Amino acid sequence: MSIVFATASQLAQMIRDKKVSAVEVLDAYLEQIDKHNVRLNAIATLDVERARTRAIEADEALARGENCGVLHGVPITIKDTFETAGLLTTAGYKSLKNYVPQQDAIAVERLRSAGAVIMAKTNCASLAADHQTNNSVFGRTNNPWNLDYIPGGSTGGGAAAVAAGLSPLELGSDGGGSIRQPAHCCGIYGFKATDRLVPSLGHLPELPGYPKSIRHVLAIGTLARCVEDLQLCLSVIAGADSRQPEIPPVTLKTSTKKPLSSLRIAWTPELGNLTVDKEIKLALTNFVTQLIEAGCQVEQQIPKEFDCDLAWQTYGESYGQEILAASPTITWDNIMQTLKMNYYKTRVDRQYKDSPLERGFLKAFPTDFKKYMKALTIRDRLVAQMDNFLADWDAYLCPVSSITAFPHQPKGKPIEVNKIKLPYTTACGGYATLFNFTGHPVVVIPIGKTQAGLPIGVQIVGKRWQDRLLLAIAQKIGQTIGKFTQPSGY
Repeated sequence: MSIVFATASQLAQMIRDKKVSAVEVLDAYLEQIDKHNVRLNAIATLDVERARTRAIEADEALARGENCGVLHGVPITIKDTFETAGLLTTAGYKSLKNYVPQQDAIAVERLRSAGAVIMAKTNCASLAADHQTNNSVFGRTNNPWNLDYIPGGSTGGGAAAVAAGLSPLELGSDGGGSIRQPAHCCGIYGFKATDRLVPSLGHLPELPGYPKSIRHVLAIGTLARCVEDLQLCLSVIAGADSRQPEIPPVTLKTSTKKPLSSLRIAWTPELGNLTVDKEIKLALTNFVTQLIEAGCQVEQQIPKEFDCDLAWQTYGESYGQEILAASPTITWDNIMQTLKMNYYKTRVDRQYKDSPLERGFLKAFPTDFKKYMKALTIRDRLVAQMDNFLADWDAYLCPVSSITAFPHQPKGKPIEVNKIKLPYTTACGGYATLFNFTGHPVVVIPIGKTQAGLPIGVQIVGKRWQDRLLLAIAQKIGQTIGKFTQPSGY
């Protein structure tokens, strides 16, 4: 196996054991980037000189018997929505094309402190607000499994980079499936933490200089080629920080002693009457069969009290208002485009009026405090209902999306699934947004491929604040079923 497809955990151990130097690992990734990024366009900004200096320092520290942390000397990438001191941070937004922050986002700061070598920023959708990865600053990112297809969004550059061996580990963010859908599309592992477990200070949007308005829904997480790396990164980035007081000092349960055979898992092939591509349903059904054969107690169940339509609409209402408040300079029309709606022109098309997710975004404008408070009150009730459902299960399985990766297309264009035309955002992000709305932690693992060879993932949903327990369950499942496979040509 090429060193660029070693996991971050393996690389950290190899560097500690002096089987390979941090400089050698960095050079291998830079060579891989030079060879393949011209086709993928996954890497937005390289930081070669500072990364090389950092790698040299890591090797010198080890020679002195010093170890800077669990990621000592490991090169990683950062989504271009996180502020990085002295390094261009654009969020794919034209107005930020020359923005170089003076400080790191908290999560970036913690990764540096753990010894990570930040070698590059990865491409993303403009303002992290599309299920494709394309922007006016760096252009379009392609899927390593098929360059004519999307890698997902908004962390599409990171997902493509991890899948193609351009990075072992990516710091990402997820406000509507932005980690999970790219992981699903690129055949890798993705993790969205419990809402407010990981500080988001220094993440764009909000735009620089404006008050913090995004208080719900957005979660920080990672993309990798194994669950162990997701666990490793969570141990670094999670936890309270006085600069963001709403992050609680939660002590996370670290593991589960339950064997795979004693796990109680609920699953459903569909939720809220939202159709799912037949090949995804088949892969999920086969995955469940494998779990049962491995001894898991698996039952097809749905959260009966939980109103998906109400959740989708309220997600759109509440998140839409928070995003609009992120910067007064973003006009109504810009917001509508940024939220990848593209259906708002001279009138609202009937199909979008009939879609609760899109209807919710429409109801968000103009902003209104009473309307916002009402939406958050509804959210509280729905979160409690999902908590009640998950209390009876160790984990809950459901689709990541109604669709797999699809050919590049204009954002906002309706997507056909099982001969049904779905609104763009619903088709791409309907299943993912439910758990942004409720704040529950989710792991995505690869479980198969379509007949055309495109990856398929599954969401494994856990109880809030039990992220490490969820990751331990995902690790047990992944050791038996669900492995990363390398796309050909890399």
